[in-house]
Amino acid sequence: MIPTGAEEVHLHAGGHDFTVRVYPAAHPDGTALVWLHGGAFMFGDLDMPEADGTSHHLAQHGTTVVSVDYTLAPVDALTSIPLPPPQDGMPDPAELVKALGSDRPRAAYPAASLQAVAAFDWAAQHATTWGGSPDAIAIGGASAGGNLAAGAALRLRDRGGIAPSASCLVYPVLHPVLPEPDAELAGLLADLDPALDMSPEATAAIATNYLGGAAPTEAYAFPAGHDPRGVAPTLIVNAEIDRLRASGQAYAAELAAAGVDVELTREIGAEHGYLNGLDHPARLRTLARMSRFIHEHAAAARA
Repeated sequence: MIPTGAEEVHLHAGGHDFTVRVYPAAHPDGTALVWLHGGAFMFGDLDMPEADGTSHHLAQHGTTVVSVDYTLAPVDALTSIPLPPPQDGMPDPAELVKALGSDRPRAAYPAASLQAVAAFDWAAQHATTWGGSPDAIAIGGASAGGNLAAGAALRLRDRGGIAPSASCLVYPVLHPVLPEPDAELAGLLADLDPALDMSPEATAAIATNYLGGAAPTEAYAFPAGHDPRGVAPTLIVNAEIDRLRASGQAYAAELAAAGVDVELTREIGAEHGYLNGLDHPARLRTLARMSRFIHEHAAAARA
């Protein structure tokens, strides 16, 4: 069900139809964000808290949000991913995989990556409808969505023309093989419930599944390790107790070395996916950081 006040628009890119849901700002201040949810490239939708809750909150603080229901990757490869054991009160992950089936069109890279760019272009075309400017639209995402946002920022840089005014990446995955955690992070992960940790084997299988035969060195698929000069100013927010934190930290260092305006922070005590917890204390702090970053760089773009 479409939330009250929002509207959905159907688009086509990457060989597939997809949908964007627009959350108009309650009191528009001219800012806009194209937002991509996470879910290991295979899961998630516009109604999950990471998508809907984030969009609602930012819309209440002046920013119109275009949330993207991109084409998800196939689920067939899940059979090769080590699944966590069943937890009390939660469905058996193996049974969940079986239930997913393939009742919706799915496609590997580059479908979702191209759709992220198409969604940004659509937002730029309609920016004045929200009192904004095509030159002051941010792009962002969480986890796999952070990957898609970072890849889209590279595509838009290389294409030329209108590009994002800012990027907001929350606990993103930016490497096909995650960097090794340092001793401090390794210690935190050692104490983490295995059901909440994404093992190196699982993250590698997820990346291979998403690539669908494309080379892991493809810059738009996994932006880390490539030249990021000229991309939009970037905010990276990591969860402290999260194996993906090493990816966000490494990419932030690459951005800084390339002269990109980058802000890196981590939410102490938080685990991966905390934007899905509407009552999680880190959630509101992260959304406030995103709102500030979006507004600061929209103002700079319009100056």
